[in-house]
Amino acid sequence: MVPRHELAAAIAALFELTPPLDSDADEAWRAMLINRFGTVRPFLKLLITVVDFDATPESEPVLGALLSLPDLMGRKKVGPAEIDTGLLTGSWRRLVLSAPHLEPGTVDWKAYTFCVLEQLHRMLRSKQVFARNASKWGDPRAKLLAGEAWQQARPTVLASLNLPGEADAHLAARAALLDGTYRELAGRLPDNTQIAFDDDGRLHFAALEPEPEPASLLDLRAAVNAMLPRVDLPEVLLEVFSWTGADQAFTSVTGGEARLKDLHVTIAALLVAHGCNVGYTPVIGGVDALKYGRLSHVDQTYLRLATYRAANTTPIEHQASIGLASAWGGGLVASVDGMRFVVPVPSVYARPNPKYFGRRGGATWLNMINDQAAGLGGKVVAGTPRDSLYVLYVLYDRDGGRRPEMIVTDTASYSDIVFGLLTLAGFAYAPQLADLPDQKMWRIDRTADYGAFRDAARGRVDLARIERHWEDILRIIGSIHTGAVRAYDVIRMLSRDGRPTPLGDAIAHYGRIAKTLHILRLADEPGYRRQIKVQANLQEGRHALARKIFHGRAGQLYQRYQDGMEDQIGALGLVLNALVLFNTRYMDAAVNHLREDGFDVRDEDVARLSPFVRHHVNMLGR
Repeated sequence: MVPRHELAAAIAALFELTPPLDSDADEAWRAMLINRFGTVRPFLKLLITVVDFDATPESEPVLGALLSLPDLMGRKKVGPAEIDTGLLTGSWRRLVLSAPHLEPGTVDWKAYTFCVLEQLHRMLRSKQVFARNASKWGDPRAKLLAGEAWQQARPTVLASLNLPGEADAHLAARAALLDGTYRELAGRLPDNTQIAFDDDGRLHFAALEPEPEPASLLDLRAAVNAMLPRVDLPEVLLEVFSWTGADQAFTSVTGGEARLKDLHVTIAALLVAHGCNVGYTPVIGGVDALKYGRLSHVDQTYLRLATYRAANTTPIEHQASIGLASAWGGGLVASVDGMRFVVPVPSVYARPNPKYFGRRGGATWLNMINDQAAGLGGKVVAGTPRDSLYVLYVLYDRDGGRRPEMIVTDTASYSDIVFGLLTLAGFAYAPQLADLPDQKMWRIDRTADYGAFRDAARGRVDLARIERHWEDILRIIGSIHTGAVRAYDVIRMLSRDGRPTPLGDAIAHYGRIAKTLHILRLADEPGYRRQIKVQANLQEGRHALARKIFHGRAGQLYQRYQDGMEDQIGALGLVLNALVLFNTRYMDAAVNHLREDGFDVRDEDVARLSPFVRHHVNMLGR
């Protein structure tokens, strides 16, 4: 189609413009990093001397290379036989072995040092290299129940989670349930207008139509909102303290029994300062309880994450006892979602994400709320990691409230391993699965005829793999359930370099059964989809209210350290729960008063009232 000489010229230009085959996108910054070797040299020797590292068998080469680095540093010539060339991946191989300034038969030991440190960082994050006797960077495997401890806890764990000691009958029952659900739903497909299949056999859902708001609901909402008292935010906190005694949970870090006079006033002022992100200045007053010295002393002595969590328990319990909250739900459905905060100050606990934070770093408050609108707890994490790493952590680290049975999340909190762990832990996991056609459905019997689901169910669950690892699966979930190990560490441990370990893969196969049952239920029950959507919208309403409260400094988080972030977000969570409780109690009184006056109050309208109204609360001070 073109003359041969033009083709040859085009190929020559291609090779001239294309980087070498052993190059990659990281080569430029790696080459620049080598020039900064002086910044890590003293730190590296100290790191190896002070920290007692250990590693899993698969990661021992990285640890061995790390420990050998001091012998290479400072030498003029290092040969290839003195380093582990198996660790040289991507552009590191050329930078270490073929740099232009190298003499024949030598390597760039500075580049090799950074190559080893990059591998070390990756292994530390996945806990394949760990520090002995450390908490955050220790070996989560060492904390798993094992030996005599596991044998003693095993009967209690199995009874509590309703799990069998042997897998065969249990897996057979799960297989029969999945097979029966496929066949039953396939038989009802002609009458199901909510789903459709494309030319590739993939499943699609019809969009949920918004529920209409009848005139009776609009009238009730307007009447109730008009009856809510106009208050300042500090008045809300003081009144909630008088109902619940939540201020008594703020105890001195010294353990002293004596309490300062008007301590509840100081605590309310500090909650406004931190929860509204406005600092001390707007709440300083002439009385002793509001002077700067008093505020600073109480802040440092009484306010910390432990006391925030203890104080949060009472509003949660009080909320559950109100009739209006019972109309919203029974407290057994909960959702976990993240609220993002820009952190404009330098902090190693903030991570960049252009979608949420622009060019700056940020942090995420992953929080849980039940269907009664009570916030049950949360955790601050750096940046925007996959929420799936922390969902179980938040569930098992609640401040109070009933243990939820159904958990709603968005797609970011989904993974097959999390599906398996949550199902094993006794939760009904109901994530919102975005882009459903890309979600693979799973079957156990390859030959089964599931009608229209034949092409959609293109994955196969390996029951033999689950059964082979069943005892270790029980030990993993038992260790999480008893608090012996953090769920976050376990999930990281079950994956390496983005791929599940054999045990993680077995848990993922177990989770795929529950995931497919969840998709089939979404396809069969529009009410189930709507329940999930309602709970997700409830969480969004809470976050919108949180934004209104946390209005100071443009809603940005200025804490540099994780403890400071958790303390300030702990204050925001407590203020949120206090305001929701205040609204719920007064709205309940308003509904009862309207009923007594003969107003048309319908139960279905009461269930759709929102406790996140804020028109009656002044959050800007006066």
